[in-house]
Amino acid sequence: MSYRTIILAASLTMVAGGAFAQTSDAAYCSALSKKYREFVGTAQADANAATAMSQCSAGNTAAGIPVLEKALKDAKVELPVRS
Repeated sequence: MSYRTIILAASLTMVAGGAFAQTSDAAYCSALSKKYREFVGTAQADANAATAMSQCSAGNTAAGIPVLEKALKDAKVELPVRS
């Protein structure tokens, strides 16, 4: 196997792995948002949590996940399983 083939295969593997992580993060962010909405019910959502849920919807999971995790942990709500 040539050096180029090895580099190409490694690059494709990293790209596929990154896409899977993004999908996984998006699903987790969505699950956190759902759990938070269940926790809040009909009450007004905290402004930071509302912004975090918007971030999740917009695909900015890196901004949304930690805020929602903290809000749920502070409320002693069990976090959804992250796959």
